Amino acid sequence: MIALAIKLAAGIALDRLLGEPRRAHPLVAFGRWASWLEARLRPRLAGRAGGIVAWTLAVAPWVALALAARDLHPQAHWLVDVVLLWFALGARSLAEHGEAIAAPLAAGRLDEARAQAARIVSRDTADLDATGVARAGTESVLENGHDAVFGALFWFCVAGGAGALVFRLANTLDAMWGYRNARYLHFGWAAARLDDMLGWLPARLTALTYALLGHTRKAIACWRGQARAWASPNAGPVMAAGAGALAVQLGGVARYAGRDELRPPLGCGAAPDAVSVRGALRLVERGLWLWLVLITAAAVAVALAGGIGRA
Repeated sequence: MIALAIKLAAGIALDRLLGEPRRAHPLVAFGRWASWLEARLRPRLAGRAGGIVAWTLAVAPWVALALAARDLHPQAHWLVDVVLLWFALGARSLAEHGEAIAAPLAAGRLDEARAQAARIVSRDTADLDATGVARAGTESVLENGHDAVFGALFWFCVAGGAGALVFRLANTLDAMWGYRNARYLHFGWAAARLDDMLGWLPARLTALTYALLGHTRKAIACWRGQARAWASPNAGPVMAAGAGALAVQLGGVARYAGRDELRPPLGCGAAPDAVSVRGALRLVERGLWLWLVLITAAAVAVALAGGIGRA
């Protein structure tokens, strides 16, 4: 447990210091690998079985490589696990993208805020007003708090660097293949379901984290009353609790590929603004430190209990 806490702190520090790679990002290479597999497998195995085969072939070689690297030397696990956690974490990147929306929005530079929002959300942003940009930014920060931070931390605690790697790659494949359209309805089923499975528990721990660090009663009430109406079983609890914790109203109409989509309401209170985006960033930041403190405290308690038991 002490080793886990040290690796966790080192991985978070590395993410804080370096952020995501600016060039030759490993996920770019992984995306090309996944696209290559899809191009060869989907025309022949377009059903769910093909999607399962493609997901396994996409992920398994990299996990096997990570496990093999840990066995190269008795102490190799230190370096391998810390580097894999750094790869899986996106806390600094999320903070940078969120602030890049909040700063111009607060200064009234709406066109710039729209352009920055378009970098991290899939909805159309060209015609959004200030409230729409703030809503998109706040929702994205809250959801990515799970996808880019807490989900990776959870699986790192469960299965080390390999666990964090699987979570990040599964999340990436869901973003690539997990669509309910003619192309991916069956082939992408495994990617969507596996991402939901891996994210189920960490999403609820993320929601609890947001609730503890904000308006707790509102967060829990919104989580209980609104999450089930959301299409995603994991995004619903995360964003409902986050919106309640911030006491803002999210959800509602969003435009995707030129078509308006009416989404269930999330949260309660005032309409979002630049303060809401920054509030969501603070929830993620404070939650990250809360997790680190709790895991470290648990590691110390286990170590002390073990020492007392041996005595």
